Amino acid sequence: MTRSQRAPEGPAKGQAKPRAEDRAKDRADPRADPRAEGLPPPSRGRGGADPGRRRLVQGLAVGLPALALPGPGWVRVAAAQVAAETAFEPDTDPTEGRTISFEDPFLRIDHATWNAGPKAGTAEPGFYGRSAFARFGGEAGFNPYAIVEDPDCENGRALQLSAGYIGRKMDVPSYYGNDDPEYQWISGNLQTARSDGTVLKSWRHGYFETRMRFPAHPLTWPAFWFLNNRAILEPDSSIEIDVVEHKGFEPHIYGAYLHEWVPPGDHHEGAGVPTGPDMTQGYNRYGVLLVDDLCVVYFNRRVIRDMASGEPVIWRIGRAAEMAEKGDGFWPLLTLALRADYAYPDPLLPEHHVAHMRIDYFRVYS
Repeated sequence: MTRSQRAPEGPAKGQAKPRAEDRAKDRADPRADPRAEGLPPPSRGRGGADPGRRRLVQGLAVGLPALALPGPGWVRVAAAQVAAETAFEPDTDPTEGRTISFEDPFLRIDHATWNAGPKAGTAEPGFYGRSAFARFGGEAGFNPYAIVEDPDCENGRALQLSAGYIGRKMDVPSYYGNDDPEYQWISGNLQTARSDGTVLKSWRHGYFETRMRFPAHPLTWPAFWFLNNRAILEPDSSIEIDVVEHKGFEPHIYGAYLHEWVPPGDHHEGAGVPTGPDMTQGYNRYGVLLVDDLCVVYFNRRVIRDMASGEPVIWRIGRAAEMAEKGDGFWPLLTLALRADYAYPDPLLPEHHVAHMRIDYFRVYS
């Protein structure tokens, strides 16, 4: 995860779930949406607590390869300027000169590191999109968490997060979609934090990477993303970094975003990332480098670039000084959600009742 696109799609705070007649209208013209042109839309606020800001980001012009909107806090940093001010070199492998300081190869699911279920926080129930995130053990008879054999992984095993269609009334606590057939899905979300404010693992600086394979599906919305520690109990401080957000029907492009939610100082950036490789047919590396106030996203250890200019996409975190003052850090989330801003498949084909996302590893380089 606005991986924060996240709330409603089942309803965001102050926003109703789509009515049945609206969904029927969507089906009649399933591509009557500017996002059909192929670029990922800006995310809408997984970590955000301001529904007005979510609507603003939803409404930003799509088709721009990267967001660089005028106004306070909207920052695009020239690579030459950054190189002059820091030791950062955008064309260097981000692991060069760094060593692995934390690694989970997912030979098992370590409950001391990972928490399962709704997104940790206090501003919302923690669900977004068309699925309920299951706790460990699953919900409604479906368990979306497994370690599976996979010869394409470095250690021969992968973490598998699944999404499954239940198709009957559910009783997931605080979930808005229990009674709606289009929302009767269970899926997986792992994170290193809990809603009581406990943070199991977090970091402020380093290069963070996962190696993942995404499902091909009309609704899936997998993500690797981060929220800051304080966002759990102090949602007005929320900072969200979406390293990758993918739509299951677009195998060659994904979105990356930075959101500093809630004014004053709110700030939003985004980029569409063409990949070349089909992300549903094999594993790829998705990473982000956090150094001082810099936020730099990588695909297969190459910095992502502006689709129009070809320049490296480099963002600054406006609240970096505040984070340092408060001793704040970032905790990761690995999520398989289902989008709700596209028409529901009619019919939903049997082969689309279950989808799987696989993660080879999560690593931190310091």
